[in-house]
Amino acid sequence: MGGTMTAESVEHRPHWPVPPVDGYTVDDLFTLPDLPPHTELIDGSLVFVSPQRRFHFLVIDLLVQGLRSSLGPEFSVEREMTVILDDRNGPEPDVSVVRADAVTGLDQTRFRAEDVLLAVEVVSPDSESRDRTTKPQKYAAAGIPNYWRVEQNGTTSGLVIHVYELDPLTKSYVHMGMHREKIKVDRPYAIDIDLPPIDGI
Repeated sequence: MGGTMTAESVEHRPHWPVPPVDGYTVDDLFTLPDLPPHTELIDGSLVFVSPQRRFHFLVIDLLVQGLRSSLGPEFSVEREMTVILDDRNGPEPDVSVVRADAVTGLDQTRFRAEDVLLAVEVVSPDSESRDRTTKPQKYAAAGIPNYWRVEQNGTTSGLVIHVYELDPLTKSYVHMGMHREKIKVDRPYAIDIDLPPIDGI
């Protein structure tokens, strides 16, 4: 009788919303009730994020502090805020640098792609494919000029930052280099951040 379902087992099944035929839009992302935190919209599909590893949030903290340390008044550093690329794509970079004049207040929930100067993704096991391929392609197509992909350096507690800049002609990113112990770049502004082993933070 393994195929029969009791009323109790039906009751405990999660209730997933049925997507519209054409997929979700960014409006749905902000109006659907009870979505888990950090839900993203990719190609009209909702993407639920796995619980973060300690490595992930320590790296975000390190980068946010480092980016803010040399920040001019015309920029703002944001963490885990949705960026609207188009009607069907609302990813949430782990860290982003945006134009200060795009910041509207404490209730703000999103930024537009044209206000973002740098998008940073810290790779997790469940997000590796999105962070390496899907998201950078979409960020580039939306015209975001700079993209960083941050990875754990093998099995060590160090990190590697891959730096990309947008080629405006091809609307694709060009790999500008890898940074291990320090990241020193001049775009979107002069940035110099030491990258110590994460377990030493």
